[in-house]
Amino acid sequence: MNSDAQSVPASKTLLWVGRVLSALPVLLLLTTGMFGLLKPAAAAQGAAHYGFPDGALLRITIVEIACAILYAIPRTAVLGAILLTGYFGGAVATHVRVGEPFFLALMVGIMVWAGLYLRDARVRELIPLRRE
Repeated sequence: MNSDAQSVPASKTLLWVGRVLSALPVLLLLTTGMFGLLKPAAAAQGAAHYGFPDGALLRITIVEIACAILYAIPRTAVLGAILLTGYFGGAVATHVRVGEPFFLALMVGIMVWAGLYLRDARVRELIPLRRE
């Protein structure tokens, strides 16, 4: 990282857009995680549809909720975003494997990083968008 790099603070509007973009994937993951923990018949059928064994649903749900919590906490948000990238990469691969559209998982993964980029100056400093 360049020591003379000037970190431009985000406007309040961009900061709030980043917070909302970050909250949406967290809410989605916590909601789907609750379905996995409550184990309704639909969740078990969905896991079987994607080829996951019965015991995998609980482990996947725990990972999903843990990643969402890490991403929601500002201090661990970057780690959470990295882990969610892997999680959504697996979701994309799963949908491709069974021949279903994968755009939702891809868009949520992009939303994770867009929200983090807008709300965290450290990420903007690491990944600067510049006009040349």
